[in-house]
Amino acid sequence: MESHNITLIPGDGIGPELTDATRRVLEATGVKFNWDIVHAGTDVMAEYGTPLPQHVLDSIRKNKVALKGPITTPVGSGFRSVNVALRKELELYCCLRPCKSYAGTPTLYNDVDIVVVRENMEDLYAGIEFEKGSADAGRLISFLGELGANVRPDSGISIKPLSEFGCRRIVRFAFEYARANKRRKVTAVHKANIMKFSDGLFLAISRELAQSYHEIEFEDRIVDNMTMQLVKKPQQFDVLVCPNLYGDIISDLCAGLVGGLGVAPGANLGDGIALFEPTHGSAPKYKGMNKANPMAMMLSGVLMLRHINETAAADKVEKAIAAVIADGQNVTYDLKRDGEQCNAIGTAQVADAIIDVMHKMP
Repeated sequence: MESHNITLIPGDGIGPELTDATRRVLEATGVKFNWDIVHAGTDVMAEYGTPLPQHVLDSIRKNKVALKGPITTPVGSGFRSVNVALRKELELYCCLRPCKSYAGTPTLYNDVDIVVVRENMEDLYAGIEFEKGSADAGRLISFLGELGANVRPDSGISIKPLSEFGCRRIVRFAFEYARANKRRKVTAVHKANIMKFSDGLFLAISRELAQSYHEIEFEDRIVDNMTMQLVKKPQQFDVLVCPNLYGDIISDLCAGLVGGLGVAPGANLGDGIALFEPTHGSAPKYKGMNKANPMAMMLSGVLMLRHINETAAADKVEKAIAAVIADGQNVTYDLKRDGEQCNAIGTAQVADAIIDVMHKMP
């Protein structure tokens, strides 16, 4: 049996607990892993002087696949975000966030199966910012004034770049993902009615590329209307392709539709490198309490299994997770209905329950 070389980053806060639970579930499938365990985040600052040591990046580049727990970005570290730094260093241009409802999840919605395809490198997350009162902000405001744009001198400024290259790459990924996974529709999310030269470019390229995928329905939605439509009838949507900022917001909204961030997996994908992680953060106040829901990270592991062509194992883990949620007994507090939280179990016990279900499967 083939053994897979995987970089494993436990993270910090609740990360190590979630990682241990997920690792046990993945290994229970019988798939063989060679885990290259490396550490990043607040816990390595004292030793390396950075939350993202070079050897972490080297390991991911070598193995091409990584599974990561949530990471805290230390205050004053020089990083806006360790996660953003990983995406930029490794050119992980696509953030893939499936949001799927499972029977038994405490939510108002049923039969939701939405995949958010978020551009990761551009937009307002590009980090092109100018602090109020800085010399650079002053020069930019003066230049904008020469172009006829009246910007107050006491402004902080963030630049929103969307390139043709970046738009084509992410929109093409969305359509190729839809084709490969037999999805029925792609919806481009934008604000092109107002931002005509940035979101307008994104929309124009989306419409152009849609012509090459005749078997897939295409539509576009203005982002504010999109949020309203998601709350009214999320079942009408399938694959959503979004610029960076809208994708971040929309993916959390979609997670809320299916039960919360505890069941929201994620993947950051580039050309030849894939990093899998839960959508939620590190929740340091719950560190060591055996309380957090590990299913988002486990479902990220399911995405990883599919990526490395271990489809049968992926299906087995997902079915076991779905069975545990449907049963409703062996779940953490966030998946209990109101008044039942006192019967919630811990992180490690959820893993035990899922493994038990897997062992009983044919």
